[in-house]
Amino acid sequence: MMSKAFAFQLRQSKDEDANSRPKVAIKDRFDTSTIIDIGRRPYQQDAMVANFTSGDDVGIGVLADGMGGHLGGEVASNIAASAAFAEIKTQLISCKLDDEGIANALNNAIDRANDVIGTYVENDAQLRGMGTTLVVMLTIGPNLYWASVGDSPLYLCRGGKVQRLNQDHSMAPQIDAMVASGMMDEADGKSHPQRNELTSAVCGRAIAHRDCPKTSTQLQAGDILILSSDGLQTISDLEIGAIAHRKRRSDSADIAGSLMKAVLGANVEEQDNVSIMVVKINADDPAAEVPERRDAPLLTSTSGQAAAKMGDPDIEDASDLLNKALLL
Repeated sequence: MMSKAFAFQLRQSKDEDANSRPKVAIKDRFDTSTIIDIGRRPYQQDAMVANFTSGDDVGIGVLADGMGGHLGGEVASNIAASAAFAEIKTQLISCKLDDEGIANALNNAIDRANDVIGTYVENDAQLRGMGTTLVVMLTIGPNLYWASVGDSPLYLCRGGKVQRLNQDHSMAPQIDAMVASGMMDEADGKSHPQRNELTSAVCGRAIAHRDCPKTSTQLQAGDILILSSDGLQTISDLEIGAIAHRKRRSDSADIAGSLMKAVLGANVEEQDNVSIMVVKINADDPAAEVPERRDAPLLTSTSGQAAAKMGDPDIEDASDLLNKALLL
């Protein structure tokens, strides 16, 4: 069941299963969809916000994958995604839309989310130890920017090839380096118990590592961006790229659904939560003039039982942040 605080924001038909069907956001320059699944976990700790409005050249994608127990991870991801989205919307009003200004805005969004989580941890003993990964993705025309903390991947699929764009702040890169150097067997590396341990997270304390390039990545018509929680990595990067390439002429909802089908079809016993955002780049040229009335952004939360409790104050706080951001 999804969080009461976010569910009313979703644009879906009454008979649509909110946890298994992709939601198509827009067309124009961007074709965007999200899809989520709880996997085989007892609760959901992922949260996403997708804001790609019709006729606009600016798009925002935010994804957070929480940790810290049932309640903690759920609250951390919702609060971080909401705070980061609200902050980047605020920053875009006044920041310079050059590389330096946008990088500063993205870093401020990460810092704001971290500060808000720190306040919650300080005021509620039940939430101590909670934290989350966080990726804030911003597209302005053909320019892609991001800031990320943790191991949630951002992929670019182009011409049949897939490339992970953001850094992986987990033990996986170090373990893979040991495998490459012959210090560890490949099988041992893939199943290493510390492989998924984070080396950096948004948890209310100093952030050890963050990835925020100082320049943009140039997008082209036909590019496919995939932002996800690490639950997608049940399938290999090679398979992710192959699915995106095979479905390149389909819409974003079909791509997202095919990726999810492949993950769940792997039938992994302890499959993690899976959250996927797919953004297809439809055109290189500027989008049409922005209409006076913009479509509502696609807001997706995948909260589980704790957040579904009526009147959960922490999740309602997250909803308030989103509602204020929508007025900007």
